[in-house]
Amino acid sequence: MIGDKGDSPSRYELLSMVKKHSNLIGKTVLDEQDASDVELDQKFWHDILDLYFIGGRDAKAQQDDDLLFFVKKMSLHGYGFNDNLEGDSPYFVRRWATKLDELVGESSVIVDWRRSLYLNLIAHTSYSVTVAICSYRSLQNHQNNQGTPLSPVYKVVKTVYASPTRVNFHVDSRKEVETKPAYPDICFAVDDFDSTFDAVVLTDTDHCFCVLLNAVGGAAFPSENQPQDNVDAGQTNKTKLTLFSGFVSYQMVRDAYDAGKSGFGSLLPFGHSSRKTDRIYMKGPGGRGEVEVAVSGVADQSLDESGPHSPLHISQGGLKIGAMVRKAASVAQVAAKNAYAAASSTRNSDGGMVMVPLKCCLMSISLPWEHIAYDLLFKGGSPVNL
Repeated sequence: MIGDKGDSPSRYELLSMVKKHSNLIGKTVLDEQDASDVELDQKFWHDILDLYFIGGRDAKAQQDDDLLFFVKKMSLHGYGFNDNLEGDSPYFVRRWATKLDELVGESSVIVDWRRSLYLNLIAHTSYSVTVAICSYRSLQNHQNNQGTPLSPVYKVVKTVYASPTRVNFHVDSRKEVETKPAYPDICFAVDDFDSTFDAVVLTDTDHCFCVLLNAVGGAAFPSENQPQDNVDAGQTNKTKLTLFSGFVSYQMVRDAYDAGKSGFGSLLPFGHSSRKTDRIYMKGPGGRGEVEVAVSGVADQSLDESGPHSPLHISQGGLKIGAMVRKAASVAQVAAKNAYAAASSTRNSDGGMVMVPLKCCLMSISLPWEHIAYDLLFKGGSPVNL
């Protein structure tokens, strides 16, 4: 076992071992020619998980969540061998205990220890999501010159948690209606999306709705200080990594809003009711990840909570944006009300329809676990900042 000859390795040392033997991340089929013998050794990953989250010298000192996740072997999915072991979900959950083997019990035979290590590394890392309104011209300038400051019109920062479970919200009642496994995707849900992003209102045709997800601490960021001559350039002493960034223009939001049940581009309608509850999604750059956003028209008489809502979800490519700080919601609400009053008496230069302020509430972000794990281990460069 790792660490048998003396003190158990630190999390920093364990993470270095994980990086060394992570050539298979992103590969659906394990090819022994692409992997070391260690990478295919389930005992190695069992011991790493044990030391990192259960019995290692750093494990007990960490203020991690007490839930541990165990992914089932892919060869067992859908075959019935494991029907009596942990149900039909691709993973099962246990609360932290002092002995890993006792914790898992007879279910140990169905555990994929390698994928379980990665899933727990993701789940025990801390994240923040930023939602912002930015000028399209400012985004273009930032894209053309990364040194150009990007100053949002409005921004909100929210702590979110990584989960292999997806929550399906009922957008009218603002209550979750069911949860189901999302794995191999990881979901970052915002339970109170309606109140958190109530003031995120696009009030100008130059506005863009922007979303940013950062990893900001926790299990993927060991705190042990290392000698400078042992530091790998761009890979050590990180405290933040950008995992997702994207934006969608006002016109795209408006086109989707107006399209309603007919859909728009790659929009995916989901459910219909008399209150026009259609769902579409915003895809990340290169089709990576998926963002669920509830969009409602903001009329002068419906700026308060009693007004009707018309939720939508958006689909479009993305651009990197920076970290945010939250402002008072009432300021943006007043701005939206004033914008609606001005817009209601004007038309576009081509005689088109009236500009309508649109409220955008982020509900969730979903990313494949391989993308997150790879970025946590290997992504270089600087995080997106303002």
